[in-house]
Amino acid sequence: MPTIRAGEQDRITWNKKYETEACLLGKDPVDFLREHIDILPKGKVFDVAMGEGRNALFLAKNGFEVDGCDISEVAIKKALELAKENNVRINAFVADLETYTLPKDTYDVIACFYYLQRSLIPRMKEALKAGGVIICETYTVEHGDRGFEGPKNKAYLLNPNELLNLFRDFKIIFYRELVLNNKKAIASLIARKEGN
Repeated sequence: MPTIRAGEQDRITWNKKYETEACLLGKDPVDFLREHIDILPKGKVFDVAMGEGRNALFLAKNGFEVDGCDISEVAIKKALELAKENNVRINAFVADLETYTLPKDTYDVIACFYYLQRSLIPRMKEALKAGGVIICETYTVEHGDRGFEGPKNKAYLLNPNELLNLFRDFKIIFYRELVLNNKKAIASLIARKEGN
């Protein structure tokens, strides 16, 4: 029996999850993005692990030039259909973020929601232009400890202050860790890359 690579297994798993008629997570953007859209510098944005494109769509509707990727071709197809339905353009493509090389000094904003790949952080920083902003929100270990629905594997959960510490070399604009509506424990960050 052939061995299935980890990335290939992820692709299979996510394709199955996204093979629904409705959008798995709905069509509305993450609240944190919606609440802070006005402080993001206009320009080119990269949506990390974009899923079916709800955040990419929102960014495009708000005047951003959007690139986004996901490991699931099913999700990317749905994201492109959603953009077409809403008369906006997004550049959505299939990529495995374990191996994909982000272009350096390219983006004004990088958006990363509910996806944690620690090895990607240095590449995300390099992909931002000087003055560019990262906006990020994902689960903390408290989420798993409290038994909330969702991820339990600590490899995909942030430790206390971990997200803050990962971006200590950036100017922190906003940071929080909290339990939201007694449903999820999250860390949220907005940080700017300093430099000329």
